[in-house]
Amino acid sequence: MVKSRAAAALAVAVLVLSACGSGGSETPSAQSSSQPRTLKLWHYESADSAMGKAWTEAIKKFEASHPNVKVKFEAKGFEQIQKTASMVLNSDEAPDIMEYNKGNATAGLLSKQGLLTDLSEEVGKRGWDKLLPGGLQTTAKYDDRGVMGSGKWYGVPNYGEFVMVYYNKDLFDKHKVQVPTTFEQFTAAMDTFAKAGVTPIGVAGAEYPAQQIFYQLALTKAQKPWLDAFQSYKGKVDFHGPEFTYGADTFADWVKKGYIAKNSSGLKAEDMGVAFMNGKFPMMISGSWWYGRFASEIKKFEWGHFLFPGATMSPGSSGNIWVVPEKSENKDLAYDFIDITMSKDIQNLLGNSGGVPVAADPAAITDAKSKELIETFNKLTSQDGLAFYPDWPAPGYYDVLVAGVQNLINGSKAPAAVLDEIAKPYEDNLADIGN
Repeated sequence: MVKSRAAAALAVAVLVLSACGSGGSETPSAQSSSQPRTLKLWHYESADSAMGKAWTEAIKKFEASHPNVKVKFEAKGFEQIQKTASMVLNSDEAPDIMEYNKGNATAGLLSKQGLLTDLSEEVGKRGWDKLLPGGLQTTAKYDDRGVMGSGKWYGVPNYGEFVMVYYNKDLFDKHKVQVPTTFEQFTAAMDTFAKAGVTPIGVAGAEYPAQQIFYQLALTKAQKPWLDAFQSYKGKVDFHGPEFTYGADTFADWVKKGYIAKNSSGLKAEDMGVAFMNGKFPMMISGSWWYGRFASEIKKFEWGHFLFPGATMSPGSSGNIWVVPEKSENKDLAYDFIDITMSKDIQNLLGNSGGVPVAADPAAITDAKSKELIETFNKLTSQDGLAFYPDWPAPGYYDVLVAGVQNLINGSKAPAAVLDEIAKPYEDNLADIGN
């Protein structure tokens, strides 16, 4: 998902960074070479997402400025990269540059294993650090233990993200439900839908969405010291304390009350998103990475979003990061490509496509929906509300949480037993890193 999280750092990144320049020159180091070259690039953004649109345009700009270079782009799945990165990057199949999941359990682990290139010198040379002040650097730097927030630069983020509640305005109007501003109003809204035979929240238990809801519920009872202990190992985490206990108990209760469908345990994120876009669910709790796609594909109803009621913190951070594998054969080209994604043109396109850019020109963000998203992000960051993600603290923790929350949905294990299961790998990792 250690930290100097300046409260407004990410907000300022969007609204003020226009004064910081465009992210460096796009003069390619290999442009004068007459030998044909190939840049092998992987990312897992859908073509209709804000990031997908921006990276497609970045590839075009890169090839135009590098006439002897062809980009070989391969679309990968989030889960695919999540599960195979260590193996692939330790082989001859490694790409030259790829989008990767940020956090201790992912980028931190690969940096500790020596599989990622130290980008520190390049970051300073190209001025990327000036475009990524404060909290935006947290997920880019990792120490010798693979813990984020300090040490060397192993990645470059170029957008922000956070988890919110998407809602179907037409279904809210049909059932006479107001947008909730308190947790009690949120619960009452879900009751209204459930009593009408409508499952209030679309969920996917087989991938990340369900565990993020569990974490969001825990965050409603959490304060900053608890977050620092869990994510940064700055204190002991009691998995049977009020935070996680409330998250597990409430999640299980939501299933019993019909707020979450029992058959959602086997669904994937794509299933959830498509169902929401088809108007099946009044609400969906997930990240800003869906925003651009919803703006492009939802045609049959009006939709909006709001921050999770009753919480000052939500899952979120800088976006996923560009990393350059240590085995990359074209590191100079990879650096040039990163530079282009940090340029004003690409950042403005990202912002107008439903993303949260880090180096856009504020005056260039003209899309109304995009402005709404950025305003909400600024509100969250102004209250220091980015809480990273629940799977970040330990390697392999993502799968542990998927299995745990599936047990809550299926009712196959009591919440206390699930908390025991997710506590052990976390505590084992603390022992491994000497905490």
